[in-house]
Amino acid sequence: MNFIYSNDNKRYHTFSYYNKQKYGEKVLKASVNAGLTCPNIDGTLGVGGCIYCEGGSGYFTNKTLSVKEQIALEFKRQTKPFKNHKFIVYFQANTNTYTDIKTLEKMANDALSFENVVGITFSTRTDCVDDEKIAFLQELNQKTDVCVEFGLQSVHNKTLKFINRCQTYESFEKEYLNFKKSGIRSCIHIINSLPGETYDMMLQTAIKVGKLNPEGLKIHSLHISKGTKLAKIYQEKPFDLIDKNTYIKLVANQLTYIQPTTVIERLTGDGDKQKLIAPNWSKDKISVLGGIDKYMAENDLFQGKNL
Repeated sequence: MNFIYSNDNKRYHTFSYYNKQKYGEKVLKASVNAGLTCPNIDGTLGVGGCIYCEGGSGYFTNKTLSVKEQIALEFKRQTKPFKNHKFIVYFQANTNTYTDIKTLEKMANDALSFENVVGITFSTRTDCVDDEKIAFLQELNQKTDVCVEFGLQSVHNKTLKFINRCQTYESFEKEYLNFKKSGIRSCIHIINSLPGETYDMMLQTAIKVGKLNPEGLKIHSLHISKGTKLAKIYQEKPFDLIDKNTYIKLVANQLTYIQPTTVIERLTGDGDKQKLIAPNWSKDKISVLGGIDKYMAENDLFQGKNL
């Protein structure tokens, strides 16, 4: 079986395939910390952030460096000598539209000062993208390829309350559908194995996200990392985490409820191995991805099959 959005054995629409079709080559991501905070950290909506938050997700060489300095280091870290790759600048840490327009303009201009940058991605929340921000992003989208990544994590309000998300699914959905009218590319992020969630609950999250028809989707398992509130909860009263084989089966079935046109930007996480407490199997990313491919082939599954 040949999946329509694939030129290899993948049965889902990979980010690699999307970029090669759009740009003609592999595109790398430069993860940047713009030094912003989050309404779920500074007291506007909540304090301390989500219980799994390490003070902003992602790999950052040195958080004290300027945006330009971080981008330059990311280019050097990821590229081989004398080879010019295209890059997407990914403003990843915390909530990257939770600021004023002037700051957003400075962030964008710093990113676009590098000639091999073909796009900018902003990781944020739906409640931090008002009409003024949307207008700015639409204008920026005329200069480069913009994507806005929204953290959802789960469609279950009991879970969202427990992880201190300070947002309901209903508010997310309303705000997300409003953003969709802008025509700007978006990506939704969900997490499997959040405390208290069953297999069916996680599958339901994917089903509802599929109906939102995002341009992109990221999925990974919950990481318990040292220094987080979640780590303290886990150490005081350990709870079950999804095992590798169940995760593989779950993700493969989740993909069957996602529109084939949705680009799957991630299917497993890259947690800091020095800080990771559990699950240990998540350290072997290649094995997890290979397991998903194998399970989908053996069970004749492909993205969008159950729509």
